[in-house]
Amino acid sequence: MKKLVIVESPSKSKTIEKYLGKDYKVTSSKGHICDLATKGKEGLGVDIEDDFKPTYTVSADKKDVVKELKKLVEGSDFVYLATDPDREGEAISWHLARELGLDLNDNNRIVFNEITKNAVLNALENPRTIDMALVRSQETRRILDRIIGFKLSKLLQKKIGSKSAGRVQSIALRMICDKEKEINAFVPKEYWKIIAKLGKKLETELCRYQGKKIEINNEAEADEILKALGEDFTLTDITEKAKKRSAFLPFITSTMQQEASTKLGFGSKKTMMIAQSLYEGVELPEGAQGLITYMRTDSTRLSKEFVAGAFDKIEKEYGKEYKGFYRVKNDETSQDAHEAIRPTSLANEPDKIKPYLSNDQYKLYKFIYYRALASLMSEAVFKSVVYTFDNNGYEFTISGSKQEFDGFLKVYGDYDSSKDIVLPKLNKGEVFKASAVEKNQHFTEPPARYTEAKLIKALEEEGVGRPSTYATIIDTIVKRNYVELKKATDSGKIKYFFPTEQGILTDEKLREYFQSVINVRYTADMEAELDEIAENKLDNISALRDFYDQFQPLVDSAYEQMEKVQPEKTGEICPECGGDVVIRNGRFGKFKSCINYPECKWHESLVKKEEPEDVGRSCPECGKPLVKRKSRYGNYFIGCSAYPKCRYLEAIEGEEPKRFYKRKKK
Repeated sequence: MKKLVIVESPSKSKTIEKYLGKDYKVTSSKGHICDLATKGKEGLGVDIEDDFKPTYTVSADKKDVVKELKKLVEGSDFVYLATDPDREGEAISWHLARELGLDLNDNNRIVFNEITKNAVLNALENPRTIDMALVRSQETRRILDRIIGFKLSKLLQKKIGSKSAGRVQSIALRMICDKEKEINAFVPKEYWKIIAKLGKKLETELCRYQGKKIEINNEAEADEILKALGEDFTLTDITEKAKKRSAFLPFITSTMQQEASTKLGFGSKKTMMIAQSLYEGVELPEGAQGLITYMRTDSTRLSKEFVAGAFDKIEKEYGKEYKGFYRVKNDETSQDAHEAIRPTSLANEPDKIKPYLSNDQYKLYKFIYYRALASLMSEAVFKSVVYTFDNNGYEFTISGSKQEFDGFLKVYGDYDSSKDIVLPKLNKGEVFKASAVEKNQHFTEPPARYTEAKLIKALEEEGVGRPSTYATIIDTIVKRNYVELKKATDSGKIKYFFPTEQGILTDEKLREYFQSVINVRYTADMEAELDEIAENKLDNISALRDFYDQFQPLVDSAYEQMEKVQPEKTGEICPECGGDVVIRNGRFGKFKSCINYPECKWHESLVKKEEPEDVGRSCPECGKPLVKRKSRYGNYFIGCSAYPKCRYLEAIEGEEPKRFYKRKKK
């Protein structure tokens, strides 16, 4: 062995090793090997008085990994660090270099946006030194998160029993709580519609009176209009126009998470797990290959090679009229180091490689593939028509639309919900009699709660968080029992965020005592500062000092002024020690416990346990009935009714694969 290549993921290392010759050994660090220590003043692992000097320690579960890596380094002539092409990846390479005794001046850092043979070999030909500006940016983020997380969490645990608070998760919680306040404060407004049915297919709606928009506020006004209407509805205007719809831009991290949630029913965490597996590599007949480019990106840029190949494919397979043009639309905060998320090879058509993918991998890969291809195709063209009917000055309209050219929808049609509304051919001046004229009462609807997709979009629009953090943010606030992600009704399909009592209390206290630093604008500005540090435009120590000088006095004040919330007494007596029984919030919901905890550990859950539901199939391992269960983590799965004797289980599509029972080792 002469040369060693270190990546993060074992599956990625297997893919890359097949591209390189016998002179290379590829291994993995299995993610981060180091983190801030939890020793020292307040357990921060950061010496605030010494310019925020961090102390790192090898993670307990990575000591053996580091030991093995050191052995491999000793037996190698040269070491390449090939961790992910972002700030986290750069920081991992830096930690590896420090722990393994590598020279930071060596050109030993290689990056690639896709795991294909050409990309990897090209990266090996163009190594560079570790980018310390990126490292400082990641380190600054980690220090900020450690200071805020440790200090706020300790405060909230002591005062109100909340488990934690974080720099970005607190903003997501606030947005959900603010939405709930809007909904609770909403006062429905009554309005009425008048519908005239002209024949079998024309259902027209009153929209104007003598050319001006009309509003009907109550039933009396509706009745007055009905009295004023005559029998004849005359077609007075026909408006026809061609409408064009441009193709969507290729996926970036946020839009992939949003669309996968809406169209595929995948949670953000699940989407990123599947995308990671597609990026790291799948075994195909011709060998292992990464199927998509790096999935953490906020740039819509595509490589010249991909654009040229896509245009060629579009023209050959669909015709010249389907060839569109290349567009890029990036926000000011976008990092253009990476491309958009796209297939690494257009030859890997989804249906062609479907046998080598899991069902979920196939669904997401197909979505990514055709989104990227469609982004370079021509516009879809629709012909719209609006008929306007007059009845004594009251104008009724009906509109229709018909697709005349499918354009990009040729390949993206499976993900488009628009449908043709074809109206019959009519002539101006025609007179119709109404088969029915109806008045219908309506009320304005409150604003909708956030879905995962809408929350991610809102965070992105506000500049809070970055592509790699959205899934973690959502996962954290759900795990902390600050919000629930559930259906609004039993018959509904879409899940929405509802703040819990503890979530609302946490937000109220953060708002009361930390409004100046825990708010959307401040958090977004902090993200912008981290970007400037990554670009060597801002000193990271100055940024940390400015933050800390504002933050610490707020913490001190909160310790003095925030009242401690006492647990609610039930009036019952603990059966074990005779103390008062109180209600507490736990990881899995509310429960009763003794007020003398931790001396007395008596407790009783208040969460109603759902009974298993028979799914009408037998277990393939033991033949007993299969049932649908709800795990203690809140997700549903199908398992054997003979559990724990039989531990067969399977995931349910659309449910987050959080955790299942582990099979016992034989």
